[in-house]
Amino acid sequence: MSKKMWMIRAGRGALLAEDFEANNYVAVGWDELNDLSSIKTKDELKKIYKESSYGNDKIGKQRIDFGQIYRFRFEVKPGDFVLTYNSELRNYLLGEIDSDYEYIPNSPGNYNHVRKVKWLGKVRRDSLSVETRNTVGAIMTIFLLGKSAQDEFIKLKDGKVPLQQKDKKAEELEELKKGIMEKAFEFTKDNILSLDWDQMQELVAGILRAMGYKTRVASPGPDRGVDIIASPDGLGLEQPRIRVEVKHRTDTTIGAQLLRSFLGGLRQNDRGLYVSTGGFSREARYEAERSPIPVTLLDIDDLADLLIKNYDNVDTETKALIPMVKLYWPA
Repeated sequence: MSKKMWMIRAGRGALLAEDFEANNYVAVGWDELNDLSSIKTKDELKKIYKESSYGNDKIGKQRIDFGQIYRFRFEVKPGDFVLTYNSELRNYLLGEIDSDYEYIPNSPGNYNHVRKVKWLGKVRRDSLSVETRNTVGAIMTIFLLGKSAQDEFIKLKDGKVPLQQKDKKAEELEELKKGIMEKAFEFTKDNILSLDWDQMQELVAGILRAMGYKTRVASPGPDRGVDIIASPDGLGLEQPRIRVEVKHRTDTTIGAQLLRSFLGGLRQNDRGLYVSTGGFSREARYEAERSPIPVTLLDIDDLADLLIKNYDNVDTETKALIPMVKLYWPA
């Protein structure tokens, strides 16, 4: 049976990393749980955990924390590989578990649940692939590494793999960035689609204001064909005057007939903007292309893209509809 490799963090901010290295051990906290040496089953451990103050935590936190202390007590085995990270030196200590579970009270940081370790070497974080760095970046105190990450650590410790070339790392980093951006875009669309119809009108108006227009939003009531009027002066007297229709129906595609009806209400010097979170039929897009009055169609993807590109300039009210934070990424 192949050996497992565990990541066991050295306290908050890796404050105990030097203690782990100097004293040849790894440990976890949960100091209210005293000596667990006599605990033989999962149910016994669960009972003790529930009776402690940790049993008052939220259910989700209880499940995560209990799972981690259970792993340390029962699943980590002598002979397994173990990693811990020294964030100050930016290296990972790699070792082998050298003992069964032990309880050593008053250990540094009250990390009293202990396993002895035989340290084998160190691996620089900078030498890892982006994929493995992402894997070991998980925030949990203790977790199991996959085979590819485990193999990479073993090879690097033995000096069998040179440091990756800079262009290879840049390529991996770019792929990771692309994946995160795609997920962020989908989450943005999800949040837009969760808005009420009147909030959707306000969102579209807010994006137009961020693009330099002043807007008038129609009062709630019967649909009169135009939901927003945008223009340089806010009165619709200066050109370009944009008449905006907003349809927030995720299960309804706008067809040619509805678009023709909208176009029929536009005047010669108007510009049209039709927003449909349900998208447009091919015939409707054809109608827009051959319309003598310029009209732009925006589906949910277009709307999310416009929001992201103009988010720095949208006002506080619009940001409150779709709160977002900026993510900085290494260049």
